[in-house]
Amino acid sequence: MDHPTPGPVPPSRSLVPPPARPPSRGRRWLGALVTVLVLGGLVGGSYYLVKRPAETPAGFGMGPRPGGPGGPPGGPGGFGMVTVGHAAVARAQIPITLDALGTVTPTATVTLKPQVGGVLTEVLFTEGQTVRRGQLLARIDPRPYEQALMQARGTRMRDEAQLQAARVTLARYRTLLGQDSIARQDVDTQAALVQQLEGTVTSDKAAEAAAAVNLEFTRITAPLTGRIGLRTVDPGNTVAASATTGIAVITQMNPIDVQFAVPQDRIPEVQDQVRGNSKPTVAALDRTRSAVLDTGSFSTLDNVVDTTTGTVKAKARFANADGKLFPNQFVNVRMTLRTLDALVVPVTAVRTGPQGPYVYVIADDRSVSMRRVKRGEATVDVVAVTEGLQAGELVVTEGGDRLSEGARVRLQGEVPPAGPRAGGGRRNGQGAAAPAAGAATPANAAAAAPAPLPVRPGASGPQPPAATAPAPSGQPPAAQPESTGLPTAEQRQRMLESVKDDPEKLAQRKQFLEALDRGDPQALARWQNLQQRRRPGS
Repeated sequence: MDHPTPGPVPPSRSLVPPPARPPSRGRRWLGALVTVLVLGGLVGGSYYLVKRPAETPAGFGMGPRPGGPGGPPGGPGGFGMVTVGHAAVARAQIPITLDALGTVTPTATVTLKPQVGGVLTEVLFTEGQTVRRGQLLARIDPRPYEQALMQARGTRMRDEAQLQAARVTLARYRTLLGQDSIARQDVDTQAALVQQLEGTVTSDKAAEAAAAVNLEFTRITAPLTGRIGLRTVDPGNTVAASATTGIAVITQMNPIDVQFAVPQDRIPEVQDQVRGNSKPTVAALDRTRSAVLDTGSFSTLDNVVDTTTGTVKAKARFANADGKLFPNQFVNVRMTLRTLDALVVPVTAVRTGPQGPYVYVIADDRSVSMRRVKRGEATVDVVAVTEGLQAGELVVTEGGDRLSEGARVRLQGEVPPAGPRAGGGRRNGQGAAAPAAGAATPANAAAAAPAPLPVRPGASGPQPPAATAPAPSGQPPAAQPESTGLPTAEQRQRMLESVKDDPEKLAQRKQFLEALDRGDPQALARWQNLQQRRRPGS
């Protein structure tokens, strides 16, 4: 069957798509312009977010500014002000310490090994008991050694009798020799026999003493005062003389030593303290460094430096009256080398810049200035400042990353004065705008100005005021801030119960509460931040 030959495809039904038109020049310029605008908006938004605290619009919740309307941003009472933590520069005694990891080593360890063999008949101690020097601990069957002692004693008595008879005979021979009735050879022979018997008696005495010592060895006593370990042999077993394992091990617990490593760079400083007859104080801390197990004194240094670590072994002695230090226990060692009297600030107050360390100093008008300082010795909490600061000055401890030279700040615990609203105050009958509540006026300008915080006795920095001064007569009372005092007993109990299953967090909570009771400015600032976060609307 013949199939028809397909004809040409019409142009409208062609499967090949028409060629795409190239975009016009106007569309390309429009796309490039949109891209540039988008990138510019992103850059501008980023800049605004970074510089927003220092560029608050004028009149937005602010009072009068020192430069008149439209003055510098961040003025008093403005929302652009940064709330910072602060502390006062104070003079304190800084302990210069050396921290290291130490191992508790007993001053003496003795393994009770029997000196004679036999059957162990009695064990008179309890495992883990504290024994005294000379205390009877175990007995070995003494009967074989008693018989040996009796035999040695009998041999000595027999030889002493023979010696006595030989001495009598020698005296008789000497008398006969004086009468020329006996030959001199017989006298000399008898004298030699006496000396021979004297030697035999001396040997017998030594054998008797050895038998007495072996009999004494059947009583195993404590050679020192200490804690006895686990028993390795039960009564009824036969023990051998100088057995490898022994019966038990006694370790002296009081006093006890702690061995640790001292860097070779600190060796001269340690030696100077030892030569001055003032041995440094050494504290043994637990694993978390939160509790002091015992306090002792430095003993001595080793006579060689370990070339692999660059340290030298040192040893400190502790009384260990409470038994908190246990042999072979790992502890944290803190040795106090000396005490330094200097001006101190919290560690968080000192920052490092291109030109070295610096701090932000808070002036009386709550403006901050950057000041270079020279850093000295430091501890975990504070650092000594040798140059650049004076006692009583306020420095920024928290929030310094958002500050710049001349910025205005608000201290933690201070309540900002209320400024005029954005829409203006309520107008009176004459059409003049009446001042809004809390606005700064000549009458209450002095009351609205921030004042330096008082210093609590015993605290290292200024503390927030306990109450706000009453408003002047004829004006509405200002809003009182919430209490910024110490936590209540209920809050303390709730804070401790929430972490009672975690020992580390429980220790940290206790330290935080103790710091609050001492008036630590950092702890108080942290507590105030927690309280402000819990307020409605914060």
